[in-house]
Amino acid sequence: MARRFGSARPQPTPHDPAAKRADAPVTGPERLHKRIAAAGVCSRRAAEVLIREGRVAVNGVLVTDMGVKVGPDDSVEVDGLLLRAPRLTYLAMNKPRGVLTTMTDPQRRPTVAGLLPDVGAVVRPVGRLDMDTEGLLLFTNDGELANRLIHPRYGVEKEYLATVRGILGDEALDRLRTGVVIEGGRTRPAGVFLRDRDDRSGVTKLRLVLHEGRKRQIRQMCEAVGHPVVELKRVRFGPIKLQRMPPGSCRRLGMDEVNELREATKSARPK
Repeated sequence: MARRFGSARPQPTPHDPAAKRADAPVTGPERLHKRIAAAGVCSRRAAEVLIREGRVAVNGVLVTDMGVKVGPDDSVEVDGLLLRAPRLTYLAMNKPRGVLTTMTDPQRRPTVAGLLPDVGAVVRPVGRLDMDTEGLLLFTNDGELANRLIHPRYGVEKEYLATVRGILGDEALDRLRTGVVIEGGRTRPAGVFLRDRDDRSGVTKLRLVLHEGRKRQIRQMCEAVGHPVVELKRVRFGPIKLQRMPPGSCRRLGMDEVNELREATKSARPK
């Protein structure tokens, strides 16, 4: 059974002058190794090693049990140093083309980690955009919300602008709308709207709204109807819009925006 610490040692919360920003203390119990990783000490796996080696104390007591859970009021020390309680942080980025949605890359290619500002917390991308896709990418250390945003059960909308090769006919548009077979099976019905057919340059411009987020889904969908993607940009994730953010820039989400994201994941879509 997982061991759980209580709230016997409350710690004062420093005053945050930016009261309307969506940074909030982590609430509810979480596993100890997650707390250590969220504080930026090391990865979760490395945190497990620290715990097993007896280098971690909770409320002044050394622990080696991997099942320990801690709450927001529990003090955690690593090698005698007190960790600051992580704060929930939410960011939006306009990811440029040619940048990987990963925090590290063994081939030393550009990653989104190099574009993130120092926000005093370890945040992770919510889902992915492939290297050649640009646009809106969300980041947070709120694992519960992140999981709900990307889980197909909740069907949170993602909106994209795509340019595809060739002149897309009405039959191909209908196939994209009703579902095509790609890797992993048939796609769910999607909103597919014609923006422009450019006979001179031989391309078609589309707006697509998906309720799922499979790997390279739009690229696979368009290839399935014989019109490969030339350019692809995500412009909306649920209620959050890209707006006029310059490529490579980031901004914090406000509390109203975070509440709208939570509202978007309140109910599951029917299967």
